[in-house]
Amino acid sequence: MYLTRDVYLKQLIESKHVNLIKVITGVRRSGKSFLLDPLFINHLKSNGISEDHIIKVDLEEIRNKPLLDPIVLDDYIRNKIIDNKMHYVILDEIQLVSEFESLLNGFLNMNNVDVYVTGSNSRFLSSDIVSEFRGRSLEIRIWPLSFKEYYEASNLSKHEAYRHYIRYGGMPLLLSLDTEKKKKDYLNNLFEITYFKDIMEKNSLEKNEVLESIAKIIASSIGSLTSARKLTNTYKSKGNKTLSVNTVLKYLSYLKDSFLIDNVQRYDIKGKQYIEGTSKYYFTDIGLRNTLLNFRQQEENHIMENLVYLELVRRGYNVDVGVVEVREAGTRKQYEIDFVCNQNNYRYYIQVALNLETREKTIQETRPLLKIDDVFKRVIIVKEDALPWISEEGVLIIGILDFLLDSKSLESF
Repeated sequence: MYLTRDVYLKQLIESKHVNLIKVITGVRRSGKSFLLDPLFINHLKSNGISEDHIIKVDLEEIRNKPLLDPIVLDDYIRNKIIDNKMHYVILDEIQLVSEFESLLNGFLNMNNVDVYVTGSNSRFLSSDIVSEFRGRSLEIRIWPLSFKEYYEASNLSKHEAYRHYIRYGGMPLLLSLDTEKKKKDYLNNLFEITYFKDIMEKNSLEKNEVLESIAKIIASSIGSLTSARKLTNTYKSKGNKTLSVNTVLKYLSYLKDSFLIDNVQRYDIKGKQYIEGTSKYYFTDIGLRNTLLNFRQQEENHIMENLVYLELVRRGYNVDVGVVEVREAGTRKQYEIDFVCNQNNYRYYIQVALNLETREKTIQETRPLLKIDDVFKRVIIVKEDALPWISEEGVLIIGILDFLLDSKSLESF
């Protein structure tokens, strides 16, 4: 098994020689270090860059412990710069170095140094990492394996790979684990030993019960509209009268800053404005979501919706939850569109449905899309393994596997 991570490698290659710090971010264990070494380093070597112009330091290795001092690391790197040709500095686990921001900014003043860094704790992986470098960085976010990546590396049939993927997700190491127990233990340990521990250390939390319970509530309600107030009321209904809305908002921010969850805002399509209050939450990886719930609550329609969201953001779309308000029989009625996706001049309105087994079901899923009065493409993604087709109303119907395996699926039909 050898993963190529072509999408992210292409982004790195395109960022070469841009005078910015290239910052590789993403949830822990999603493949950041592997992207830099061996993938990016192999690219450099295959394009004629000699090894003495690639300065790579893994700061977690015990032999590099002296380099955790920023002055020592700075001297070490500068002594490796032997001429005026471009040198590629690759630093893994940079967050272990104190004052690493100043260290890295210093290299931006050198026109023969190209800097790439990654790190694996929640301080480094906070979502405002770009501001840490005062606007002088380029962030490349790594996601766990897409279904296409997982399928191509798994040696399974499409349907068997999908069955595994919607249960265990796309954390790369899973491909090397051969039993259900090993996969479950690995995912559970990621939360207990890695993710929650990082969040607690960063935010000086003594206990993780509230953090874990909020994460579980979000996991059980993916694809449903929610809010901090609604979550607070859920706690109060279970007897916790002391938890405030601000506390819930704080814990949600911890989960988002560690790239475990994303929230998607509601957008009034006709009014062309965002709607404050409620939003939807999705997990960065469906396997991480499932392990929080001990692999219960396997509603496939909600899991499909999470997968579609992840695929859309991987493809670079800006994604919102759509709302269409219309007047019917003298009253105002709101219809929800699962996703409104924008990229450059393209826009797609997408619904996700488990099936369209009857004409009535087709009408039900199509109706919100037909309430939109512009010309952009309307799409329904279904579980059925059927060829894409256009409905009588001009709506593209496409199966989830076709959508996930073809990055141009929305544009192709």
